[in-house]
Amino acid sequence: MTPPTGLKGQFALILGASSGFGEAASLELSRHGMHIFGVHLDRRSTMPNVERITGEIRANGVEARFFNANAADTEKRKEVVAAIRERVAGDPAGAQSVRVMMHSLAFGTLKAFLAADPKEAISQAQVEMTLDVMAHSLVYWTQDLFTAGLLGEGSHIYAMTSSGSHRVVATYGAVSAAKAALESHVRQLALELAPHRVTVNGIRAGVTDTPALRRIPVAAQLIARAESGNPSGRMTTTSDVAQAIAAFSGAGTHWVTGNVLGVDGGEEIAGW
Repeated sequence: MTPPTGLKGQFALILGASSGFGEAASLELSRHGMHIFGVHLDRRSTMPNVERITGEIRANGVEARFFNANAADTEKRKEVVAAIRERVAGDPAGAQSVRVMMHSLAFGTLKAFLAADPKEAISQAQVEMTLDVMAHSLVYWTQDLFTAGLLGEGSHIYAMTSSGSHRVVATYGAVSAAKAALESHVRQLALELAPHRVTVNGIRAGVTDTPALRRIPVAAQLIARAESGNPSGRMTTTSDVAQAIAAFSGAGTHWVTGNVLGVDGGEEIAGW
């Protein structure tokens, strides 16, 4: 595949940069010469992994500036956007915007809607938190970046969705609702940003072995079905998704917007 053009010296903002899809995208985009802003939420025990990621990014000859903050916190979001604006405004190479913004936040409650003991059922606060983090925060980050003048012609926004937007498994109800809302937000943002030549797309990855997947109680069954049912003969990897994002972000992709792009080796069409 021909490497994507126009990425070198540009900036990427990755929400959820310390694991899974966000980690893979951070590393892949840095290999194409992009400077990486990352937002993550890690305890002291997992910070060595963050340091490894930022070290690998810098080894590619680019900058890595990571913020250990709750991406759903309004004040933290504004602080991060202000820091990005200051860096971009002073860029010696002349970059004027965030070329890639990736929303890969996987923090929600995995509980059934109904339970014999009402205390074991998901609560209103847990439903609202799940949708706020995994769906609505895409809107708020986009609003702040736009207001700060950090989205311009050639910018690309990606939101990680899944088949859970239209399929259900036990305990996945709130996350499923979040993914459905996220895809709706993608369409609305694509409509409103099209006049500004900014694209917005959802990325529907196939079942991928990530820390987020492992938190789903039926993860083992999902992995087994993907391994046996994917027509391409294997599961999707985070690298598959990261390479697709890099390719979609290159020159000549300005007309691809408002979609949910399947990166799954044909898993969705197989239907299991």
